[in-house]
Amino acid sequence: MKDIIALQQKIVPELIDLLQKRYTIMRNIYFNQPIGRRALSHQLNMGERIIRTEVSFLKAQGLVDINPLGMTITKEGEELIENLKDFIHELKGLNNIESLLKDKLGIEKVIIVPGDIEQDPMIKKELGKSAANYLKTIINYDSIIALTGGSTVLEVANGMPQLYSKSNMVVVPARGGLGREVEKQANTIASILAKKLGGTYKMLHVPDNLGKEAVKSLIKEPDIKDVVETLKKADILIFGIGRADVMAERRNLPQDIRDFLVRNNATAEALGYYFDKEGKVVYATPSIFLTLEDLKLVKNLIAVSGGKNKAEAIVSTCRSGNVQVLVTDEGAAFEILKIV
Repeated sequence: MKDIIALQQKIVPELIDLLQKRYTIMRNIYFNQPIGRRALSHQLNMGERIIRTEVSFLKAQGLVDINPLGMTITKEGEELIENLKDFIHELKGLNNIESLLKDKLGIEKVIIVPGDIEQDPMIKKELGKSAANYLKTIINYDSIIALTGGSTVLEVANGMPQLYSKSNMVVVPARGGLGREVEKQANTIASILAKKLGGTYKMLHVPDNLGKEAVKSLIKEPDIKDVVETLKKADILIFGIGRADVMAERRNLPQDIRDFLVRNNATAEALGYYFDKEGKVVYATPSIFLTLEDLKLVKNLIAVSGGKNKAEAIVSTCRSGNVQVLVTDEGAAFEILKIV
């Protein structure tokens, strides 16, 4: 396979470019179907004429359907998208990059999805699907899965197929979160994933920005105490990684705390902890239910994060020792290589 790809890249590189372009078009139709040509053109930043030409070809091959509602992918097209994933991965040499990053970051496994979230938002769905596929290989019938909130972790739950109608699995939120964007909160995501796994879920009705004393008081409540005790037994933890400055603003931290983070060179936020470039904890939000000692007992720590602008944050979090498996995109991967 590698030899064939190398020959193709030398002799007919334009065919490789065309393959990647058509794969990108098909994948975007799949994740947005039904979608019109103009909307697809805008999303991919391609001219409508190019989209029209390529879609006409794909329709002639029986891979795309066009109807009054927009374009959709046929069953054959879906199968082709799935089969092309490994080929595109090999084509871009991402297997070698995964191995290199694994060694450089000192973690157990790296999974790279082709593309860059910052150029193609649909890559986030691919990240979620890849993480879900990995999750399928490690779950047991009685696994306890903890997860945080956020749009990327939401795509992990969305990317999981319906595996079982009933199981003993339990999904539990690793963070609280009452407020805006309920669909991206850990409680909501836990319910989605639990249904896909045929398991049950618990909810943690605790605002994310509570003070220490309020957290101490709440944790004594029987319902919350039960959830936290289950959380601490988790054998799998799925979480996102964010930039410290972005997450501090999003979580509406007081200005004095934000200034403190800047003075102490915080670069990353994950699981309520803010890390500097070396992976040292600079600040921890009061509403943390998994301590650093608890994290050491979790068998599978899976971080899912992509985009060039998060490269430094990803490196910092990996250096903290709280990542075993990293699922990221091509854009972040190559940026990380420049750092490490």
